[in-house]
Amino acid sequence: MIPSRLVLATANVGKARELRELVEAWGALDVQSLRDFPDVGLPEEDGVTYVENALLKARAVAAATRLPALADDSGLEVDALSGAPGVRSARFAPTDAARIARLLDALRGAVDRRARFRCVAALAWPDGRTEHAEGVCTGRIAERADGAGGFGYDPVFVADELGRTFAAATREEKARVSHRARAVRALSGRLAAGSGSPDAS
Repeated sequence: MIPSRLVLATANVGKARELRELVEAWGALDVQSLRDFPDVGLPEEDGVTYVENALLKARAVAAATRLPALADDSGLEVDALSGAPGVRSARFAPTDAARIARLLDALRGAVDRRARFRCVAALAWPDGRTEHAEGVCTGRIAERADGAGGFGYDPVFVADELGRTFAAATREEKARVSHRARAVRALSGRLAAGSGSPDAS
């Protein structure tokens, strides 16, 4: 069942904006962010999978706010780097610019630049129920950054379905094919089909 109220369990401004826009498709609901709960923090993302990290954040915020909480964990998986940076994408370097610079340096001269963005969106209820779903967007890593939109690795990720970087695409274009959009849409379908499962993990 889709809740009537939820909290976005992220401190990333760009991600919060995308999530808010994506859940608008769920219908009329009251969406709050961590800015509405200044005393609520996020736990350390020490899981080894996207699912673990997404559920970790969603559970913590749901418990602290006593409201359903939506979180996601996502990463960029590059074939030439054996799937790295993967679940550690946000910790690949201290800033977005540094992460992009390190990635491009690691791929200098690489012929195979295939990559994919993977995302797990998770919803947790205060009573312990959880639900999650995954979304993937395939593409390749550009040789240089392009575009002024988006955040994170968006300036260097060329989505197969768009033929340009997420940063060079419109927000509507990105929302149509992105890993996060697909995860949230899949989660919506699971919520519509059921009411979440007991937290057994």
